[in-house]
Amino acid sequence: MLLTGCATTTAKRTTVPRAIPVALPTPGLEAVMGQNAAALTRSFGQPDADVREGTARKLQFASAICILDAYLYPAKPNEEPRVTWLDARQRDGSAIDRASCVAALNRRAGGR
Repeated sequence: MLLTGCATTTAKRTTVPRAIPVALPTPGLEAVMGQNAAALTRSFGQPDADVREGTARKLQFASAICILDAYLYPAKPNEEPRVTWLDARQRDGSAIDRASCVAALNRRAGGR
């Protein structure tokens, strides 16, 4: 009788599937993400900086309003690098929305 109070029961545990994080597109960046260097140059003119490290490449474009750094990486070996990430900042280093910077660069006269 005393032992019945110590008995344990096994409750069924239900498993809850975990959500898989998915990168959602940011409005205003669709025309830039996934593009190659030639497409960026057509859109923004010649880059203000072109830095290569191994298979990675960073193109920097500047306007009177902001500076955009586009990071290009190949998806597979021997593939052309494409934009996988963008950073943007105002000329003084303050934060700015990436899509706003892309829009400003699209409007700069003669790609400048």
